[in-house]
Amino acid sequence: MTTAPSSPAALGRAAAAVPNQPTPPRNLTKQFCFDTTTLKDFLRLSRSLDDTLLPALNALHTPSRNTNTVRYTSHHLAPIANSVCTDFVEHMLFPTWAARSKVLEYCQTVADGTEELDEDALRRKLEDEKAAKRVVDERLDPYSGRYFPRETKREVLDGVIRNEKMVETIVRERSWRLVGERCEGFGGEGWEESFGRWREEKGE
Repeated sequence: MTTAPSSPAALGRAAAAVPNQPTPPRNLTKQFCFDTTTLKDFLRLSRSLDDTLLPALNALHTPSRNTNTVRYTSHHLAPIANSVCTDFVEHMLFPTWAARSKVLEYCQTVADGTEELDEDALRRKLEDEKAAKRVVDERLDPYSGRYFPRETKREVLDGVIRNEKMVETIVRERSWRLVGERCEGFGGEGWEESFGRWREEKGE
């Protein structure tokens, strides 16, 4: 089981190097998912830790007694202790990943929903039926037989989710590579296995 962080000072310095994280919605709703602008904004802002991961990792080092600053850009810092990195990953990095995973998983179920037709889907159904009954003479107008249905909200959402999942994979692979480069003992296991085990232990 995950224990309380053993390096609160180091985690505090790391947190100070990262922009404020958005608060995940307490109760996810279909409206949140269908508002794809809000959905994408939440995911983008939630990735601020991944976007500033190198400064956050460098901040895990205990500051020198001879300076009050932390060197964020140095490529010659000693590896970070495994225990400190484990605290960082389990108490800062993985929770932000889990928050985004929950949102993406829930919104995917909304996009895949098969409940009774809503107003948007009903409109699409009527348009499809009307197009199927339409009689056209393509000899007079070769383009008259073409029908381009408007996407339903679920189809739009499904496209957004697919794209965001691809972005998430790229972001996590990059972050895990940086963790492996800066931390002792983090080079052997992939992020999927490590994150999956953490979620299982946390009951996520």
